[in-house]
This record gives sequence, C-alpha cells and structure tokens, in this order.
Amino acid sequence: MSDRHQSPEFTPDFFFTTVNSYYRTAAVKAGIQLGLFDVVDGEGKSIAEIAQACHASTRAMRILCRFLASIGFLKTSNDLFFMTREMALYLGRKSPGYLGDSIDFLLSPYIVDAFRDLASVVRTGKVGLSDGGITSPNHPQWVEFARVMAPSMALPALLVAELADGEASQPLKVVDVAAGHGLFGLAIAQRNPNATVTLIDWGNVLQLARDNAANAHVLDRVEFRAGDAFDVDFGRDQDVIILANFLHHFDEAACDKILKKAHAALRDGGRVLTVEFIVNEDRTSPTIAAEFSMMMLGTTLGGEAWAYSDLERMLRRTGYGEVKLQAIPPAMEQVILATKAPAQRAQRQIGELSNVRQTVRL
Repeated sequence: MSDRHQSPEFTPDFFFTTVNSYYRTAAVKAGIQLGLFDVVDGEGKSIAEIAQACHASTRAMRILCRFLASIGFLKTSNDLFFMTREMALYLGRKSPGYLGDSIDFLLSPYIVDAFRDLASVVRTGKVGLSDGGITSPNHPQWVEFARVMAPSMALPALLVAELADGEASQPLKVVDVAAGHGLFGLAIAQRNPNATVTLIDWGNVLQLARDNAANAHVLDRVEFRAGDAFDVDFGRDQDVIILANFLHHFDEAACDKILKKAHAALRDGGRVLTVEFIVNEDRTSPTIAAEFSMMMLGTTLGGEAWAYSDLERMLRRTGYGEVKLQAIPPAMEQVILATKAPAQRAQRQIGELSNVRQTVRL
C-alpha cells in the first residue's frame, strides 16, 4: 500500500492563497490582541457591537471579521458573527484550553527573524538565527515558551500521566527531561501521591516550573536539577523518564546520546515516554507534524520532525526492548513508550562475570 500524500490541487488560487498566508497570521494575531474572540460569543454579535467593544474602526472590524470567517476562525449568519463551542474552547481567554498566548512565542520577533532569509538557511545548512539557535545554553526564549505554551500542554500532560502510571498508587520515580513548565512530570505527581519527580532544565526555566509545582501542591515531592540535559545526572533505577517535545531539536546522533543516557538511568522494566509531533512515513503528512520540521530548520542546527520508524530505530539501537506507538487524542502529539527489558541486566551481569573469569585466568 502506498503512503503517498495527496497534496492539494495546484492552481493559481492555491499559489496566491499560500503566498499570502501572512494575511491569516496577521488577522488571527490582531483578533487575539483586540480581544475580538472574547467579545464574540455563541449567540452572535453585529459588526457595530464588536467594533465598539474592541474600541476599533467599524469598517476595519467588518473586513477583519469577514476575513476571519473566510478562514474558519468565526462563523457568520444574518450579519451576525459568532463562535462555535470548539472555537470558544481554544480562542476564549478564560477557557482552560486557550491557545492565544502562544503567539507571544510563535510570532515573537526572534522566531519570525529565523525565516526572513530561509533561502540562505537552505544554502548553508546553518540556523537562521545569529545566536546559534534555540538549543544554545540558557536561551531566554525557553522561559517565554514555558509560560505561554503551558495551557496547550495541560491536556496532553494528563493523558501522558495516565500512560505512565495507570494505577497511580505505587511508589514511582520520575524524571522529566527538558521539563520547561514541568506539567508532564507534575501531572504524574498530582495523580500519584507516592510519586517523586525530578525536573531537569536550564536554571532560568526551572523557576517557572517551581511555581507550577507549588500551585499544584506537590512541591515537596519535586526535585529541580538545573543544566544541560546532556550533562545533568538522570539518577539511577528510575521508573519513568519523560522526553516531551525534546528529540525533534536534534539530529540522530544527539538523540541516540540522550536515549542511551535515559536507558542507563532506568531500572529494568522502566520506561521512557517520548512525546512528539510524528510524521507519517512519507514525511509530508500529517500537515501539522510535517510543517514542524520547518520550525526546526529555522531555529535549530539539526532538528526535524521524526517518523515513528525513525524513533523506533533510535530506541532499538540504544537498547530498548518493547517499543510501541500510542495516540492520545485530541492532542496533536503522539507518545512512543519504550521499555528497558529486564533480561538486559542479566545479560550485562553475565558479560561482567565473563570478564572477571578471563582476568582471573590471566
């Protein structure tokens, strides 16, 4: 069976819609900044009502609302504009699923600048940022990322916590690598009163994670380790290690290094949970995952969105036994669960014993 991705039909309309996509970005950003999505409700508002509430020009608001309706960010009927329940879930500022704050990171001048000369990035293979990209030590962008992206990660964190610790009753040692806001590790601590969690990230980011741990009332069961994930000690005999939205920042060699390090830190039977945007084997779908590679091209030296076969190969190569893919709808990310096989400890001990016998014979 072919996994060939069916792209949209290529027409002049498709060309101009794509080239002018920055209109969409600007319109959604303006709607968020004006508070438009907080004014419009399920009952519907007229242009005059929306313009007055947003302190905006009636003509300009009319054009903006019609455009937002044309791209699916509003609905319109009988000259009224309204939002569906799904729209309100993600666009309403008071909703727990609110995504609007993410533009502070995604559309920040720093990130946008990475794509101003993409042709040069492609020619040279170098990151489109003068400071070496977002993987450089103690990068300030990660503080903003952790702050504004936390709401969008709240639900995935709960779903991952269920996969990591279904019973939520036994003592559990957890490490959350490049934890950022810390929500993935903290969700496990909240579910299981017997879980202890280590959050690893740059020191400037961990302060936000510390605040989140305090707000979750689990601060007494959380340890904070500051530094580079490739250098900081993961500990030993860990039950669960979480790599959430991390591996896509690096090439395969670096991914292998972090996976080997996680493997060494796990107890036999322990698991690493990798949370990622995973592309299909054609590497061009689904759209959100395939497009994510472009973000990595502009902002990292070696990162990209990986397919399941890529990640499985890395995990097998670095010593993991059982490896399986798990969707966590409605989250966009997927989870790969990989187990450190119990037999590996015995094999290691046999090898060590053999070395001792050879030494004695010599």
